[in-house]
This record gives sequence, structure tokens and C-alpha cells, in this order.
Amino acid sequence: MNLEGKKIGVALTGSFCTFEKMFQELQKLVDATAEVYPILSNASQTITCRFGTPEAYLERMEKITGKKPILTIEEAEHIGPSAFLDILVIFPCTGNTAAKLANGITDSPVLMAAKAHMRNNKPLLISISTNDGLGMNLKNIGLLLNSKNIYFVPFGQDNYKAKPNSLVAHTELLIPAIEAALEHKQCQPLLVDYAK
Repeated sequence: MNLEGKKIGVALTGSFCTFEKMFQELQKLVDATAEVYPILSNASQTITCRFGTPEAYLERMEKITGKKPILTIEEAEHIGPSAFLDILVIFPCTGNTAAKLANGITDSPVLMAAKAHMRNNKPLLISISTNDGLGMNLKNIGLLLNSKNIYFVPFGQDNYKAKPNSLVAHTELLIPAIEAALEHKQCQPLLVDYAK
């Protein structure tokens, strides 16, 4: 599938350890001539950590996409009535965001973007990144896997010895997962081992 001209929302949540891979894949989307619309969660706008600062994330998102990020619930709400996105990707999607999405909670720009986008029966793609994916969040992932128009970037355990409950998407499969979701299909195989 050609992604040229496809309008792709990319919603960033606070799994900071995956940001570098996310930025690399974001550049690939832009290089494929997709129109990428960035959306940032409250956490990704405010938390400074060993992986970087919110200011650096905002600047890099804007530089790669050429668009100012959506930063508020009010801005994200317009995604619904305007129906301009072909697909929305939560990339990365933390366990916190997955839990709220599965339970209908809309308290951040990313969750409002998802709610607004899904009212148009268009695909939502989740790139999971959570330390409790095989723990408390497994039930939420199960709910999302069985929800209409929700798809996942294939994922697996990233470090089963040190973090046996941790699940992380294979970000290198983002574009194939987008292509499948745009056809309302789940990219397969869904569960993919990490080579160690």
C-alpha cells in the first residue's frame, strides 16, 4: 500500500525508553510522504527523565512532521467532527493509556484524540509498551484486542528474565501494521519473539 497523502495521527504517551525508536519510525512515515499529525499526552509534555526533556520531544516532533503538535483535550476533540485522519496510532501506548482506553476514560489529549477519531469508524492502531502487559494490564489488552476498529503493532516480551510481565511492540513493524489496519486487518503474526 502506498502511504502517500495518508493522514496519520501519531499520539505520543509516556513510555520514554521507546521514544528514540518512535522518532526513527516517524521519520520513515514522513519519508513515505504520509501527512503526520502529532499529539502529545500530558506526561510526554511535562516529564523530564533520563531519556530527555518535554521541550526536546516537542521540538523533534515538530521538526520531523512539520506540524505543531496537538497538546490539549480541546484541540484533540476537533479530530472527531473534522474526521480528517485516515488512522490514529498511539505510539507508544503505555499501560496507563491502554487501561483508560479500555475503560472509556478520556482525560488527556491522546485519549480524547482516540475517542474523537473512533467515532468515525476509522482504525486505531496501538503500539503497546508496558511493564505490566502480562500482569494487571493483560485484561485491558484483551478488551482492546476484541474491540471494533482497534489493531495492534505486533508485540512480544522484551526482557522475560528481568521483566517477565513486560510487553513491547516491534516498532520496526509500524508501517506494515498501519497498512493492514487501513484495510481493517490485524497485522500478523501478532505475537512476535524478541531476539536476544
